[in-house]
Amino acid sequence: MGRRTANRKRAGRRTVNRESELYAAIQVNVTPEPASKQALIDFMKRYRHALNHSVRVIVARKALSPDKAYQLLYRELIEKYGLPGLCAVACYSQAIDIVKSWLNSPQRGKKPPTVKRLSMVLRPQCYTFKDGKVELIGGYKLTATSWDKRYDSYPNGAARLVYNKREDKFTLHIFKHVPKPPKYKPKGVLAVDVNEKHIDIGNSSGQKRVETPIDKALHYVGLAEDLREKYHYKNSKGYLAWRRRSGIYRRILYFEKKAGDIIEDWARKLTHDIVMEAKRKQLAIAREDLTGLREHIRRLPKSHRRALVWLGYRRLAFWLDWEAEKNGVPVIVVDPAGTSTTCPRCGTKLVEVGYRRFRCPRCGFEADRDTIAVLNIEKRAMSKLWPFGFNKVWTGR
Repeated sequence: MGRRTANRKRAGRRTVNRESELYAAIQVNVTPEPASKQALIDFMKRYRHALNHSVRVIVARKALSPDKAYQLLYRELIEKYGLPGLCAVACYSQAIDIVKSWLNSPQRGKKPPTVKRLSMVLRPQCYTFKDGKVELIGGYKLTATSWDKRYDSYPNGAARLVYNKREDKFTLHIFKHVPKPPKYKPKGVLAVDVNEKHIDIGNSSGQKRVETPIDKALHYVGLAEDLREKYHYKNSKGYLAWRRRSGIYRRILYFEKKAGDIIEDWARKLTHDIVMEAKRKQLAIAREDLTGLREHIRRLPKSHRRALVWLGYRRLAFWLDWEAEKNGVPVIVVDPAGTSTTCPRCGTKLVEVGYRRFRCPRCGFEADRDTIAVLNIEKRAMSKLWPFGFNKVWTGR
């Protein structure tokens, strides 16, 4: 294999995370020099045109391998669109990823996707970032106005530069490989039970309840749905009015983004607090396995189904696992079957004696279903930690 072919293979290959590392994205707000601002925007526009051209060529020629894409596009991206060599490689590599994602989507349209956002991928060799100064390939210089300095000591990986025309703002997203901290040996378990209206956190020593912001988020979802219903009629060309009227469409997107941001912000803050509490007490975090939750949600009434979809159990689990990995906190995933209806003392099926309250017909244990769920999650997690038995008295409340 020649040197050029070997270099192309390395250039088109995606970086793979090693088991001992985390992949962290650092957001940096940057400001270009006034004299080069318009030139940078024009450069990003050329990159976008080149990217859309690459997508069309890759679809038409079925060039999903880096080698074939290199042969078809590399010279053209340099000569026609004026991209530096490394940017050309990043461009057709990004185009391959876009096409693969489009081909794997069951709801894809007939035409290839078109990139509208003004952004560009930067390989590590395409930029430098040191002491708040960013220099891109081509001599474009930017100054960082704010960034997370905790990861300055780690080497820079690939990055993405994004320009928001409406806010006239540049953002640089830098990806870094951060070593995983070693996990400690837990002294116990902190169980997490997720419900629509609240999250229960605790164990047999105590429990606390945190309300979810689902009602606040659903308020904005309802505003978006009201606009869709109001402008649901079709115009003379057969298009839905809310899709064709840009002001209404932007308003709907704003309401839906607002709802998503409320849940996302809450999930990230809550999971950080849970992990910090577990780390302080040297406990493992236990949560239920959410695999197959989508099929279960489909059988629920529409109002509950909508709330659970927007609450995003998987998103909460993702941030909980991520925060735990970042801080070296062990996470144990348990089977959710029967956690709310099984006696944590003797394992007998409980009998409902009131609203969300159950009693064991065998040993007389009685509690609300959320307390029962927390105790069962803790018990199952501890049986995984200490499969040969553990010293714990399950008295409940």
